[in-house]
Amino acid sequence: MQSTSLPRTRLLAVGIATALALTGCSGASNSAGSDASSAPAADPSLEFAGPNGETPGALSELSLTDEETTTVKDRKFTAAFVWHSSSEFVSAVEDGATAEFDKLGIDVVASTQAGFDSATQANNLQTVLALNPDIIVTTAVDAVSASATFQPAVDAGVKLVIMTTPPAGYTAGDQFVSIVTEDLTEAGKANAELLGDALGGTGKIAYMYHDADFWFTNQRDESFKAWMSFLYPDIDITVEEGFTDEAKTQEIAAALIARNPDITGIYVPWATAAQGVLSALRDAGRTDVKVVTNDLDATLAADMAAGGPVVGMVGNGAIGIGTGLAIAGAYGLLDKEAPALVASTPIAVTKANLDEGWMKDYGTKAPASATK
Repeated sequence: MQSTSLPRTRLLAVGIATALALTGCSGASNSAGSDASSAPAADPSLEFAGPNGETPGALSELSLTDEETTTVKDRKFTAAFVWHSSSEFVSAVEDGATAEFDKLGIDVVASTQAGFDSATQANNLQTVLALNPDIIVTTAVDAVSASATFQPAVDAGVKLVIMTTPPAGYTAGDQFVSIVTEDLTEAGKANAELLGDALGGTGKIAYMYHDADFWFTNQRDESFKAWMSFLYPDIDITVEEGFTDEAKTQEIAAALIARNPDITGIYVPWATAAQGVLSALRDAGRTDVKVVTNDLDATLAADMAAGGPVVGMVGNGAIGIGTGLAIAGAYGLLDKEAPALVASTPIAVTKANLDEGWMKDYGTKAPASATK
């Protein structure tokens, strides 16, 4: 996700935060010792909160009546995407949103991505605003700088709908309509179960985490850590390694593997970051190390199908998120109050259910490279 040097926050609900606290900072490798293998006394909490403390609801809370749908169709509105980055996940979300916009008679006039660069996103927004869209679907690259970046859109009355991170200081029902995302703590738990089961409930693992102030990844990462320790007390989190730039994960993982030859599992926060980890494992000839991550990805799927290190990916429910973003946009157009935050149910995907999981998450067949 975003490249930033901001300090890492711990926004997870009290049950998880007290179960296990993160140690170390970016670039540091820490021994978790006996504390890491001690399971919490009670189940970690599955509660999580939005960036402004929003309580999540279900995606199903977003719906339009036939009359509301007709009203939107008759007005001939337009929409645009101002993304933070590009990935198979983002593309699937956009596909889901575009399909719903089509049903609502809303034309998509632009789609941009910023490569996790806030200045690029600011330029993209100005380009998009020249097209006068009624709705903008976005994720802020950097929440702080995005406050100024997106203010012209707010001033122009554009309805902002957020996939994960809104500009700092913006609130639902005021500067933006709603946040539509995945259930973060359920995703963390699913990753823990995938890796724990693949390791047979024992071993030593590395926990790579997003070492940036990003409420979405922070809570998901910490949920993995808490549930791993709770569900698999015989699996030691012996290495904790933070990163801010996904392009650096191959280098970080190579050093991590060299220093810790006894690890047999690695958690990585998202798929494009996991690609670098997979490359490092291949270079080191470590076919015995199991890898889990978030987001479905063709490169990782091909490795998983071939029996490589990747043993599981957790999908976000991308098509559903996209549909929800489009409906939330319509709420804004109708001045209808929307839930501040809604979340989709994650999808745990392994080699055994790759085709089914891909279709459920992305709405398409799994890539041919993963089904040969």
